[in-house]
Formats: sequence, C-alpha cells, structure tokens
Amino acid sequence: MKILVLNCGSSSLKYQIIDMSTKDVMCKGLCERIGIEGSKLTHKVPGKDDYVVEESMPDHTKAVRMVMDALTDAEHGVLKSVDEIDAIGHRVLHGGMKFNKSIVVTEEVKETIREYFDLGPLHNPANLMGIEAAEAAMPGKPNVAVFDTSFGMGMEPKAYTYAIPIEYLEKYSLRRYGFHGTSHDYVSHRAIEFAGLDPKTAKVIVCHLGNGASISASIGGVCVDTSMGLTPLEGLIMGTRSGDVDPAVVQYICTHEGKDVNEVLNMLNKKSGILGMSGGISSDFRDVEAAANEGNEKAEVALEAFRYRVAKYIGAYTAAMNGVDCICFTAGVGENDKHARKLICDEYLGYLGVKIDDARNDVRGQEAVISADDSKVKVLLLPTNEELKIAMDTQALVTK
Repeated sequence: MKILVLNCGSSSLKYQIIDMSTKDVMCKGLCERIGIEGSKLTHKVPGKDDYVVEESMPDHTKAVRMVMDALTDAEHGVLKSVDEIDAIGHRVLHGGMKFNKSIVVTEEVKETIREYFDLGPLHNPANLMGIEAAEAAMPGKPNVAVFDTSFGMGMEPKAYTYAIPIEYLEKYSLRRYGFHGTSHDYVSHRAIEFAGLDPKTAKVIVCHLGNGASISASIGGVCVDTSMGLTPLEGLIMGTRSGDVDPAVVQYICTHEGKDVNEVLNMLNKKSGILGMSGGISSDFRDVEAAANEGNEKAEVALEAFRYRVAKYIGAYTAAMNGVDCICFTAGVGENDKHARKLICDEYLGYLGVKIDDARNDVRGQEAVISADDSKVKVLLLPTNEELKIAMDTQALVTK
C-alpha cells in the first residue's frame, strides 16, 4: 500500500509518499508561497537531484495538482499513475472535543474541522483546504484526518480542566488539549517497543524538544498529561514562545505599554522564549548556545531556564504517574543536542536514579539507549516520525 501524507499550512504544503510494505519514504517535497508571488515546488527522491518547479500556485488545489504531476513525472517521479496511491493521510491540527482518534474524512468530519477554525485559526482552514484539494485531484480515494490533538484527549478531567468557571468549558470547549500529539503518540509507543516495556503498564515521558517544545506522560501509550494547553503557548520555554506565564503579566504589559491583549499574545508567541530571554540573539538554540559559550550571560540564563523547565515537567509527570519507566528525547534539540540531554539528566534527575552513559549519549538522530546499565530509569533517544504515524493510522483505517 502506498500512502500520500499531506501537511498543509496557510501558504505551504509538505508531502511524502510512503510505501507501507517497507515503511520507506519513496519521495517527499514542499510547495511554498501558495497564494503568494514566487511559488515553488521542491521534489526530492532518494538518490536523485532535487526537482524544482517554479510556477504560480494561487491555491492548494493547484499545489496538489502540481504534486501529482511531480509524483508521476517521467524523469523525477516515483509513480506511473496517481492510481497507485491507495489513500491520503492529512495532518489536521485541531479536532476539538469531538475527535479522540484519527478518522476517515466525510462531509460531517469536514464540517467539524470547520467548526474548530477558531481553536486553530492558522492551521485548521489550511488543513481543510488540503483535504478538499486532494478530493478534487483524486476523486474516490479515501482521505484520513489525523488530529494533532487526539493524543491529549486521553487526559482525564483532572488534567485537562482549567480552574476557571466551568461554563467556559461547557460553552466554548476551553480546556487543555496538547499539541505535537502525533509525535508524542509515535514516540511513546515506539519507546515501549524499543525498550521492551509492558505495553499495558509502561510509564513513559516523552520530551519533544525543538523550536516548539512539549512534554507528555503516558501509561500504556495513553496520555496522562501533556504540557501544551488550549494552544501551543502553554508549557515549556520554546524558541519564540514564552511557555507558562502568570496571566497577570498580560494585563500588566497592556496597562504599562499601551498594548491590547492581541499584541501581547503575539509577543508571547513570536518574540519571547529563548529569543526574548537572550535579548534577541536568536530563536535557534544553536545560536544561543554559541553566544553562551562566548560568555553571554543572558544566553546562558535562557538555556538554563529551558533545561530547568524541562526537568520540572519531568518531575511533575513522574509524580502524576507515580513513577516512570522510560524518558525519551526527540525532535530537533532532543535528537541532536547531547549537551542538553546530559545536563537535564545529570543536574536534575539523579533522585530518580537516572544515569547517562557519555559514550552512548554521543549520538545524533538515531534510535539509542543513552542511559547507563545501572540507571534505574531507561533514557532513550528516539527520532520522531509524524509522517509515518499518519501513514500508519491511514492504513489501519482504510484496510478495516
């Protein structure tokens, strides 16, 4: 079975073709600047030069048609016909309270995605455009929506309910949802398999650390808690997002700077995190680490605060599950920054009996046990693979 995985943004479209018999990526690509002057498709096939097409893409429908052309191109394609595509899996940001798992797309499903535009204003409209564009380009092919919020729907009310008047949950579905859910779902289940843990009782903490960062706790692959909330703003310090902050900070800045709430929220989303803490050095952890190594105190504090917040969440989630069997690091920083992994574990997790093996930790972007043999908790590096998870869910649903 060959699955086309689509991840649509407001002006972009990422895609992969995955051969599910081998789990191999046959090709992948990116359409960028959709609806903007200078549109471009970049198509990548393993072992071949990139295939670039610069052509106007006024909308996602045109972008999907260009993807179809690239997939079947005589020289650069990987398919003889789009008929070889068995199904299309779509990343959809927000499923609200109605969807706790992936689902085959119907008109009712599309209407629900539309209902949650206000919870995912930048992503859900684009995700729906991608679904409808795929339907138009490949009529009759099954489409599957894989929601980024599904994993967090495993939380119990004690974990997802905000301590605000309950009417706002009942009227507007204001609650904690969590994001990076497809990544957390994939890595938490892969950890159970890779470490040989009990699939029903394994207590796993996944640290998805990158420019966007979040942590989850799960038992037997079911989410107990996750650090992001109603939006991706809650939780860890990130590249440009503040993470947890006293809500009164918003009012204080509004009052003293003459800003409105939307301006301050924009600041918390796009100008805060390690970018803001470092005095504007960068939102890229590598740049901030380089500045810290050169003696920049603000940069060092930003990185220390990031690691501290990660460790606090690990501690909290260990308490929430009454123990932990495995801690996993994934995503850009988690997979590639051995220094951050070691400091988080050595400085804060000794009370759990966590011990890092320096030789094992000297690795990037590949599955590995990085804890010592006598560590009481297994520590893993597990690269995330959201596209494969989307393809796996799609295959499972269309072959029922």
